[in-house]
Amino acid sequence: MKVAIGSDHGGFELKEKIKGQLTELGYTYIDFGCTTPESVDYPDIAFLVGECVATHPDYVGIMIDGAGIGSGMVLNKIPGVRAAVCWDLSSVTNSREHNNANVLSIGGQMLGDGLALQMVKTWLETPFAGGRHDRRVTKIMEVESRFIKRESGSCKCT
Repeated sequence: MKVAIGSDHGGFELKEKIKGQLTELGYTYIDFGCTTPESVDYPDIAFLVGECVATHPDYVGIMIDGAGIGSGMVLNKIPGVRAAVCWDLSSVTNSREHNNANVLSIGGQMLGDGLALQMVKTWLETPFAGGRHDRRVTKIMEVESRFIKRESGSCKCT
């Protein structure tokens, strides 16, 4: 497993710490930026992380912005990405075991370093449980193709 990692300025410091942890744990990673704590737009970096994960099945992603929410929104617009915005160990474990998340989105200004590093390690080490969850993950991924195939005006909400 390889890791695509990125951050905006709000997650820069935490990203640098996570990169050190990835090295200690023996993971190969690609840093998609940012490279300084200067202000950048998280959608640009999140797209690069998500694009890597969507096109390379041997990669998972980690994206860190101020709260994790905006990047999660961007990431989940990329076909093939299942990004989970997590703020605690329970959501991290669930996102991998039940949802087979392939990108973790966290908030660099919302988490203490110790918890964030523990979350990343747990997320990377938690396997997908499969079984009954396979069916549900398949349905998550089918939403992309079902939505793309829908004809304009076919929504029953009018």
